[in-house]
Amino acid sequence: MSGKIIGIVILIASLIAGAGLYYLQVYGFYEEIAADGADVQLVSLSTGMPELIPADSFQGIDADSSPIRYRACFTIDLSLALLTETYVMVEGVTPRNAPGWFGCFDAAALGAELAAGTALTFLGQKNVHFGVDRFVAITDDGRGYSWHDLNDCGKKAYDGTVVGEVCPALPEPQN
Repeated sequence: MSGKIIGIVILIASLIAGAGLYYLQVYGFYEEIAADGADVQLVSLSTGMPELIPADSFQGIDADSSPIRYRACFTIDLSLALLTETYVMVEGVTPRNAPGWFGCFDAAALGAELAAGTALTFLGQKNVHFGVDRFVAITDDGRGYSWHDLNDCGKKAYDGTVVGEVCPALPEPQN
C-alpha cells in the first residue's frame, strides 16, 4: 500500500511542477510595456541611427528573463513607399511566436504577409541587448509589429562559436 501512496505523491508533485513551469514560461515573466513615445524606431538609411516614427495603439510585452521575449503591435500612418526610401529594410527575418494570450501578435499570419509581399521588415535597432536586434514589420494597411531576434554576434555567442572582432565586447557578468 505504501508504494501506491508514494506513486500518488510523485504524480501530484509532477503535476504541480509541470503546471508551475507552464505558467512561468507562458505568463509569469512577461510585463506589459507602457507606450512612452520612444517605442517604435527604425534605422535611417542616411544616418544609420534609429529614429522615432509616429505610432498609435501601441501594445507591448517584454520580460527580463530573456532579451528575445519582446513583442509589440501598433498602427502607423506612413506608407510603405516612404518607409522603404527612408529606413533600412531587412530580408529573410521571420517573426518569433508570441504567447497565445497576447492576441495582437500572430507570428504565423505576419509570416504569411511577409511571404506574400503585403508586409515589409525593417531594422528597428541594432544591439538592443548584446547580440539581439529589434525588427519591425509594417503591413500595407498600416499595422505594425515588432520583436527581438538574435543577430550574427548573438548566434555565435550563444552557440559557443568564437565571436570575433566585428562584434561588440561581451558584457561583464553581473553578480
